[in-house]
Order: sequence, then structure tokens, then C-alpha cells
Amino acid sequence: MRTLVLGGTGSIGSAVVRGLVAAGHEVCALARSPDSAEQVLDIGAEPVAGDLASPALWVGALAPELDAVVHAACSFDADMDALDTGLLDALLPALAATGRRPALLYTGGCWLWGPSPDRAIDEATPFDPLPAFAWMVPNLQRVLAAPGIRGAVVHPAMVHAESSGPLAAMAGQARAGRPVSVVGSETVLWPLVHADDLADLYLRVLADDGFTGQVIGVADEGVPVGDLARRAGGGEAPEVVTEDRIAAERGDWARGYARSQRMSGRFARERLGWRPHRSLAVAAPAA
Repeated sequence: MRTLVLGGTGSIGSAVVRGLVAAGHEVCALARSPDSAEQVLDIGAEPVAGDLASPALWVGALAPELDAVVHAACSFDADMDALDTGLLDALLPALAATGRRPALLYTGGCWLWGPSPDRAIDEATPFDPLPAFAWMVPNLQRVLAAPGIRGAVVHPAMVHAESSGPLAAMAGQARAGRPVSVVGSETVLWPLVHADDLADLYLRVLADDGFTGQVIGVADEGVPVGDLARRAGGGEAPEVVTEDRIAAERGDWARGYARSQRMSGRFARERLGWRPHRSLAVAAPAA
């Protein structure tokens, strides 16, 4: 299977690339610079020159070669809505035109749902997106409704890995001798999944030709961020920062760090046989 990974050097995409390569698949990833191309090569994929902002320059030539696309890219800037919409405008008809029903796996996320500290969010829970990501709901619905492709959506919980993600950022603060910070409150719950476990879920969705629809990837249903911060900081109490401060520093999308949620991975386990192995084995008290 020849698969294109968009966002192939990011936390999610790089883990998906490594998983696909290890499983013997032919993998390519978009690279918009020589440095990006080098990173793609380093993780075992073939770099394809191109920019998400200019899909017309590469989609037409590449789509006929593809069996699947994993879309795990997001710019996290003021233009991310237009960038993603423009990409789908070019990608969906090009994939459909192949006549082979290629798979397109779109990446959603936990912040497409509202706060839910007392009840675990599942795939049937109505969306209540963080305003900065509201555009993602109609875009994922486009993917699921698009003719001529097999559309699916993976919704990761908060993704952590050894060198990237919010837990790595906490560890970095501690190594630098700074207070480990949390947003909003120590009691905020984060649902968590390790990037390698999440990559296994993407591979399972790709391998199941009959799967369409949405699936949540979560290993730890809900962990208090204060516990995570203390673990990273050697037991020291964290610094609590406001939503407004984190939004001013990083953008409105970062208000999601204050969103207290539990999420259920039951459907992924029952439908796809997914078994995450990198749980932190830490849980919030039962509601």
C-alpha cells in the first residue's frame, strides 16, 4: 500500500510513518524544504516536494499513485482554517478521480468536544468545539461524506511522546529550572494517548477496508494536570496560568489546555481490536 502522510514530521505523523514503514508499506510524506525532506528521510519515508498551502501544484500528479492518505497536519496559526479547506478542495476530487476508492484518514481531536469532567466523551457525543477549531467539524464531515473515497476520522486525545507534546514540554520546564505550568486549574483533566499507540490505531483503520466513520484514540481516560505537573517537577506545586495568558502567548487555540475532559476508547478497542500499551497508568478519581 502506498500511503501519503501529511504532517509526516509532526508528533502524530512521524509515529504513523514509522509504523507504516515497520509494517512494510510504501510511505511518502510532503516536504516543503530541504530540512523537512531530510527529516522525512530520517524517519524512513520518501519526501515529496510540496506545500500544504499550494496543493494544486502536487495533488494532481501524486493522487493517482496513492492507496491512502493520512492527514495529520495543522499549522496552528490564524490561517489554519483556510489552509485545511483549500487542501480538501484539491485533495478530495483528485482522490475520487482515481476510481479506486482510496482511504483518507482525517485527524480531529479532543478539543472538538466541550468540557466533560464527569462523563467520558465517546463517538456519539455531540460536538462542541473550541472556537479556534470550529472549522474542523465541517471539514471532517466533508471527508466522511465525500464520494469515491473511504473517509475516516481519528480523534486523538492529548498526544504525548518522549520528545514532543505537552508532557515533554512540562519535563522541559523542569529541566530548565522553571516552575512547571498548568492552565486554568490543577484539577483540569486531560485524556491522554502516546503517539506510538495512536499510530497503531491509524494503521488499524487503514487496514480495515470496511471501516468508515469516527474513532477516538485514548489510553488514559482523564488525568489531573496537577498530577502530571508534579510528576514532571519532582513533586513541586505547579504554576497556574490563566487561559488569557496562554492564548496571548500561543494563540486562542491554546485555551484548549484548560478544557477538562474524560474520553472513552471503548469503540476503538471493540471495533478495531486496539490495545494501547503506553498508558501512564494514572487515573483521576471516579466521578
